[in-house]
Amino acid sequence: MRGPSHRGPSPTVRPQGARRPRALRAATAVALGLLTLGTLAPPAASASAAVRPDSVQQALDALVRDDGTPAALASVQDRNGRTRTATAGLGDLGTGAPVPVDGQVRIGSNTKTFVAVVVLQLVAERRMDLDATVDTHLPGLVRGEGIDGRRITVRQLLQHTSGLPDYSDHLGDDARPYTPRELLATALRHPADFTPGKRWKYSNTNYVLAGLIVQKVTGRPLAEEIDRRIIKRIGLRHTYFPAPGEVTIRAPHPRGYHRDQGDGPLRDITDIDPSWSWAAGQMVSTGSDLNRFFSALLAGRLLPPAQLAQMRSTVPAEATFGPGSRYGLGLVSRPLPCGGLSWGHGGSFPGYETRGGATDDGRAATIAVTLQLPDGPARMNLDRAVTTALCH
Repeated sequence: MRGPSHRGPSPTVRPQGARRPRALRAATAVALGLLTLGTLAPPAASASAAVRPDSVQQALDALVRDDGTPAALASVQDRNGRTRTATAGLGDLGTGAPVPVDGQVRIGSNTKTFVAVVVLQLVAERRMDLDATVDTHLPGLVRGEGIDGRRITVRQLLQHTSGLPDYSDHLGDDARPYTPRELLATALRHPADFTPGKRWKYSNTNYVLAGLIVQKVTGRPLAEEIDRRIIKRIGLRHTYFPAPGEVTIRAPHPRGYHRDQGDGPLRDITDIDPSWSWAAGQMVSTGSDLNRFFSALLAGRLLPPAQLAQMRSTVPAEATFGPGSRYGLGLVSRPLPCGGLSWGHGGSFPGYETRGGATDDGRAATIAVTLQLPDGPARMNLDRAVTTALCH
């Protein structure tokens, strides 16, 4: 997702799953010289874990040492709900501060799963229908070349089968706050990618529209609905949807970095207006909170069985999410080499890359790094680190 420049670097910014920018090189030797390896330590309230913490730590160390990420953070939950955390690298390259254990990060497109859950809760309450058209809720709003809201369903928005062009591919360099309708208008100036329902293609525009529909149906801001229906309901203490104009991260967090050129210096891009991503990727959370969220979702604590089954009804999404991956309604399944599937999403945002997933038997893992990763080996290594956390 390509966003506007933000007073200095012109980051390539796209919630995880969108088309990717050109590959960046690993961090410079100077930057690596500033990094030190963190240690594995459980949160104060956690019991000892059944997973092998050495394998997780080694994976994080490799992300810092070999892939040039300034910091890496992991939160791993075993089948009994016990949690371990791990860190590597530095939380602030300027001061040399350590990585905050289970620190907050910008979670990018993991936000989409929160939005999808709210939509499906409204479906369960009979206030919406997955197969109703966009025009049912937003009459006349969605029109363009090959685009007609009377022919696009809510289900197609959540599953990325609408054919809507991705607004994030067309944002300019104007560093300013955006409204959701401005983002939608940007998309509608471009032709449809395909006829609704004929293909699968990731588009952040789908979730901007889903968020607008939530607001129309409930009469409340999307952020309030997510907070009321999910965050407070399952006790996510470190998760929030930033308020308009809020550019800083509220609680202890590692700084996020960006590199303008493949061999250029790392720049701190932590403080940024996230409004350009809104329902597609604006939220902030921690690894432990994301594990709690996805575990609660799979356990049926957020949706009735019928809606959870709809969410887990998938179509192939290998081109974006990797071999064997499939996309449901705001939820991605990936096969695990140790058997079974992990269910999650992932997120990419300026300064941060997050991967993770949960299993039906209660395991969960989230790993974040403080550099938006390019296509190629670095992203594959992050995916492998998550697999290590879930399978060992």
